Amino acid sequence: MAASAVRGGLGHAAGWKMLGKRMEGMVSAVWVRCLFTRSRIPDWVFQPRPGDHEKYGGDPEKPHKIHVITRIKSVIGRPYWEKKIIHDLGLEKAHKPVLHKNIPSVNSKLKIVKHLIRIQPLKLPYGLPTEEEMADTFLTSQGELVIKRRLKPVEQKEITS
Repeated sequence: MAASAVRGGLGHAAGWKMLGKRMEGMVSAVWVRCLFTRSRIPDWVFQPRPGDHEKYGGDPEKPHKIHVITRIKSVIGRPYWEKKIIHDLGLEKAHKPVLHKNIPSVNSKLKIVKHLIRIQPLKLPYGLPTEEEMADTFLTSQGELVIKRRLKPVEQKEITS
């Protein structure tokens, strides 16, 4: 419609006037769509800061092997890619800890949603559990894997009088 107005000799201004409010609606939709693209997130957001290791108690020379990840904020109103990453990590329920390996593919996802989650290292105060103890373990909110040992019944000896 606007192109025919330009070809007909009316000029660009007349073409824009013919479209009126419809064109304004299209321009605003394009503007809003470009607000929520990944390219608008600056790169410095994903770079580690020098004081992060001291703040969180991590050691860059000897990193932990397993993350305990807990979602602490809602994904309502968040962009679609953050919702997808939260779903992929298995964090649909808030305040439910999930274990993930400390590998670059997981860490890149965690950097994108770091404002929605809490990341802690898995602590093993009683060491690695054996196969028999696996059923008696539980994860605390501080990221500790605790082994709750159950007492075994003692064999009673006969009393002879």
